[in-house]
Amino acid sequence: MVPYAVFQQTDRQRVSDGQIVPILSGCEARRLLLIVCPQLGDFDSLEYAWWLQRDRQQLEETGLTIRMVGVGDRSAGLKFCEFTGFPPEWLFVDPNAKLHLQLDLYPGLSLKLPGFNAAGNAWFNLILMCAGIGSPGTLREVFRGYTGDRSAPQLIQDGEIVKAKPLPPIEGSFFKLAGGTGFQRPFELATLRLRNMAEVIGNWNTYVPDPTYLTQRGGTFLFKENGELVYEHRDRGILGFATNMSQPLSFLKTEFALTTIPSEVCEREQA
Repeated sequence: MVPYAVFQQTDRQRVSDGQIVPILSGCEARRLLLIVCPQLGDFDSLEYAWWLQRDRQQLEETGLTIRMVGVGDRSAGLKFCEFTGFPPEWLFVDPNAKLHLQLDLYPGLSLKLPGFNAAGNAWFNLILMCAGIGSPGTLREVFRGYTGDRSAPQLIQDGEIVKAKPLPPIEGSFFKLAGGTGFQRPFELATLRLRNMAEVIGNWNTYVPDPTYLTQRGGTFLFKENGELVYEHRDRGILGFATNMSQPLSFLKTEFALTTIPSEVCEREQA
């Protein structure tokens, strides 16, 4: 079954009001961005939401409809939205990753150890994937967070204060010392990822109510109004939620030249 048909037939719990509704309900527009995330406490989910929030005003003005489905329950979704600022009316939860299975998304490494239950095996496989086993590109992406990237934009503004435990609060101007401004400086992305990690570890049981699906990866699907698929990315590893991780949303500008599309704000469904 093609992805759009799957989404059309899928009902999930909406985080904003707890109702089970079609994930495509609430907004009609010329284009639809549907993001299927791993666990809501996963690095990829939090980082993806950060990028969407960063460009949210421009994305809303274009009339792009955005829907996200993540592994977790409503409590996880509420916490996710509280931390990231992602609109809860755009977010749906899938506790057992059934949508991921329907879309044939990469479940992650699936080695099984004798005597381990499903959660124990998930932890074992997650550790291996963090080391790059069964997770291509992960180590390269981790290193990019520390070394910097001149092809990526500056992520932290000079006057911004970042709290990333166990580090003391860091002012954005600190990163000038690592190379200047106007691009992703060394340690800048790693600091944001550390902040995300501290958030999840501090609220682990909320973000990850069932660790069975820790290794599950996600995917991104961009459609025209007639359901035509114009862009697809299927994650193959941790920290691999975009084709171009330096500019994760660059596919939107490539496909639709969003900066030149007249404003066409879509109406959100009210809770």
